[in-house]
Amino acid sequence: MNAQDLLATADSRIEKVRKADVTVKVLDRQGKPVAGAQVEIAQTRHAFLFGCNIFPLFSYQGEQHEKYSSQFAALLNYATLAFYWGAYEPERGRKRREEQERIARWCQQHSVATKGHPLVWHEVYPRWAPNEVDEVKPLLRERVREIVSQFKGLIDRWDVVNEATVSERFNNGVGNWAKRDGAAAMVAECLAWAREANPKATLLYNDFNISPAFEQLVEELVRRKAPFDAIGIQSHMHGGEWPLDRAWQVCETYSRFGKPLHFTETTVLSGEHGYQRPLPWPTTPDGEARQADYVEKFYTILFSHPAVEAITWWDFMDGGWMGAPAGLVRADLSPKPVYHRLMRLIKGKWWTKETARTNPRGEARLRGFLGDYQVTVDAATGKRTRQFTLKRGKNEWVVRL
Repeated sequence: MNAQDLLATADSRIEKVRKADVTVKVLDRQGKPVAGAQVEIAQTRHAFLFGCNIFPLFSYQGEQHEKYSSQFAALLNYATLAFYWGAYEPERGRKRREEQERIARWCQQHSVATKGHPLVWHEVYPRWAPNEVDEVKPLLRERVREIVSQFKGLIDRWDVVNEATVSERFNNGVGNWAKRDGAAAMVAECLAWAREANPKATLLYNDFNISPAFEQLVEELVRRKAPFDAIGIQSHMHGGEWPLDRAWQVCETYSRFGKPLHFTETTVLSGEHGYQRPLPWPTTPDGEARQADYVEKFYTILFSHPAVEAITWWDFMDGGWMGAPAGLVRADLSPKPVYHRLMRLIKGKWWTKETARTNPRGEARLRGFLGDYQVTVDAATGKRTRQFTLKRGKNEWVVRL
């Protein structure tokens, strides 16, 4: 399909893949149906993961911290935390666990799901780490097992290996491991370490290299029965926005492996396109309008594809990676048009608040977006509020007054 057709049919796909029916059954204390009760379902959280990296959360202080954190939590339900080896352990044995734990606890308190990124990568490689494969593998195994175990319950999603399709270009321990044993063998072993450390974790392989090399690596991981649960796809668009039909085709290409797709790093600029431009690299009014228009369409396309489970923005504010004007908010944390546009989608168009009355059997039938709900029943015999989760398939929620 072309972009126009994809957008024209997106709402019908979203209705099918992102929503479900629910029957709310209201009973009195004797277990008898209550007719004529008012039932209100109010969504409190999406099942779909709308996220962003949250690296600078506590870099801000006072009013700026409150601004960053409140705007993040108001829009998003998912956050990526930084575990780059060279930054997490800049000197051997001196680890910055407390910093990431603090952010993870903030996320937990604000109902924001978490993911750690990345555990094994050929970049941000510690200066102290060896380049010899047999020396670095035990260190990486210890790192993966330790971090995944320590953060269990706080972080249960991980980008285990990052960008292995190009690892062998790098002359360090990870690059040399990929050169010696092959990328697939390296990734599969790292995934196994993470799975042992937390059998219930959601494990990803993540890559920017949208190419046959990426497809072949995923195919080989599937053949090896490597323990990964989702495919992470980066979509940095510093050089220009992807055609929308390309975004759809990427989903179609990678969904054939039978794994959920996570768009792990999405960047759309609101200033001049390019990479490594002179700083400051400003946002512009025209660029902000272009960014908002494109992002609304891009998110709509991805949200309408049944294989996609998550979209993570990169970065929340302007001036993050490469100093680019890629934020949902400006450098001073004032919201850009794209922030408001996404709010209207995520907490507006794609958000459910419905009311119905029970029939003589005490049942009210409603339909909503998948996720968590607060259900309030108001009847002559009493009023009660309960929490439920709307899932795919059959949903029946019972409220006793």
